[in-house]
Amino acid sequence: MATDIKKIGVIGCGQMGKGIAHVCAIAGFDVHLTDINKEALGKSPGQIEIGMAKRAKRGEITEDEQAAAMKRITTGTDYKDFKDCQLVIEAATEDEQIKKEIIRDLCKVLPEDALIATNTSSISITRLGAVSDRPGKFVGMHFMNPVPRMELVEMIRGIATDEETFTIVRELVEKLGKRPISAEDFPAFIVNRILLPMINEAVYTLYEGVGSVDAIDTAMKLGTNHPMGPLELADFIGLDTCLAVMHVLHDGLADTKYRPCPLLVKYVEAGWLGRKSGRGFYDYSGDTPVPTR
Repeated sequence: MATDIKKIGVIGCGQMGKGIAHVCAIAGFDVHLTDINKEALGKSPGQIEIGMAKRAKRGEITEDEQAAAMKRITTGTDYKDFKDCQLVIEAATEDEQIKKEIIRDLCKVLPEDALIATNTSSISITRLGAVSDRPGKFVGMHFMNPVPRMELVEMIRGIATDEETFTIVRELVEKLGKRPISAEDFPAFIVNRILLPMINEAVYTLYEGVGSVDAIDTAMKLGTNHPMGPLELADFIGLDTCLAVMHVLHDGLADTKYRPCPLLVKYVEAGWLGRKSGRGFYDYSGDTPVPTR
């Protein structure tokens, strides 16, 4: 059961990996975080601490809880450091081949009774689990961004996922203070199956000159009461991630309604990936984001 999980490994120290490490440590679990980018990994504890400090300032956690949680987080670049983990969550970039390579390498050092979860937002859990040495102990665990603030976690079984594995990880999600919902193993699951085509359509609306960046985002915020406009949200998610999910939908469902907008492709090719690169549908170089179109 989830009570048997004491230490959790997290692979990837991007927005999602740091967020997952944050909530696991706050919930009382020891956490080991790794990434191939040593510089990014070295900055991660400080960035996690800043996030926790903001929560403490808002009164969501105490300063003592923050200090105790930070002591539970360790970092390193060697997968052998996962040898005493009961669960490892893969949260690397949304690229199927990279994820498969990580899973194969992880299985070489992970105890045979340890569970593996993937934070993929769109890729088949069945396919990813099949490259592991334990498809029955492999499950999808899709957190929302930003992890500390968002309540939802999508839970996805692969065709081989054992019921016990699903139950243990579902209980863990609840211990993290999140709400698990079950989704079937179809491309992009529930949230991104609905959200990303909306974002893609917003990009088409821009591409076809129906409205400017500001007009589109303002219209959706005021007209549908969304907290962020779709283009602003795309920049927050990362345009490369948005494009990757659209490719998964288009390839997996073979429907032209999922064809990525050429403008989205062009922005990614230019390296305009949104907030993380400093430029996307908005330019983030100044104090206030400025629309780029």
